[in-house]
Amino acid sequence: MLSWPKTQLKAVLSASQFDRELLDFLLSISKKIETALRTKRVLPLLSDYVLATLFFEPSTRTRLSFEAAMHRLNGKVISTVGVQFSSLAKGESLFDTLKMVEAYSDICVIRHSTEGASAVAAKNISIPVINAGDGAGEHPTQALLDLYTIAKHKNLQDDFTVAFIGDIRYGRTIHSLIQLLWHYPAKLLFISPPELALPEKYKSLLKEKNISFVETADIREACTADVLYVTRIQEERFLDRQEYEKFKDSYIVNRQFVESCKNNVIVMHPLPRLNEISTDLDSHPSAVYFEQAQNGLYTRMALLLYLTGVDFS
Repeated sequence: MLSWPKTQLKAVLSASQFDRELLDFLLSISKKIETALRTKRVLPLLSDYVLATLFFEPSTRTRLSFEAAMHRLNGKVISTVGVQFSSLAKGESLFDTLKMVEAYSDICVIRHSTEGASAVAAKNISIPVINAGDGAGEHPTQALLDLYTIAKHKNLQDDFTVAFIGDIRYGRTIHSLIQLLWHYPAKLLFISPPELALPEKYKSLLKEKNISFVETADIREACTADVLYVTRIQEERFLDRQEYEKFKDSYIVNRQFVESCKNNVIVMHPLPRLNEISTDLDSHPSAVYFEQAQNGLYTRMALLLYLTGVDFS
């Protein structure tokens, strides 16, 4: 039986909140849940709980996996999708919306275009808040499922290299994942156009933690990596359409490229993808991005149990 971690979070806003003990606990619970779901379609552990999903920015995988996670735990879900379908469109403040959500639910997941919106929510309501993506800031629950995916294919205790390819500047999934990887012996390689390089904030954090990382614009450097983490160029973060057009096809990872890499390399992508991963890679053994998306169900179930204090260890 797993010991409950000493760290007890009331909200999940940033990947920086996770320590090694908590990560190992959540990964272990996720594995137990994945195993249990092979024989049971529902684990009736949150029957008395209501989850509110507030997605004021587009989402498919994150919203559906959180809602599916709650249903698989036999809980209830209330939701709003898009500012235009909420009272925010009538001029209601985010604070007032959140106070209503606090009254109607036991836990809240929020995605918003403004960096720090989930932190504002956590300060103003008493129920647990989960950041499901805040602008170009972070996406901590995506990082958790990413780490779980890596752990299923690589030994996290061994030295391994993760090559991040694409939009490093605006890629919030990258910003979160690097903060989980520094708890393990991972080497980081950032491959992007210079204009889309890792923000100084995260470089400083890596240097403080004495984490080895390399920056380059040459995708051929990824051939020595154990994990290729590919991201799309974030069109919605560009103010100038011409700037986006300049970078959108900077890197394309296809079957031919992957077959020039390590034999046991895995290719990940937080999705949705555009042209940066060729469809000819989908049937290749290295491609784990659809499995990666499925893993979000198990890790988010684990996180919901942890934040509500319900034991499944």
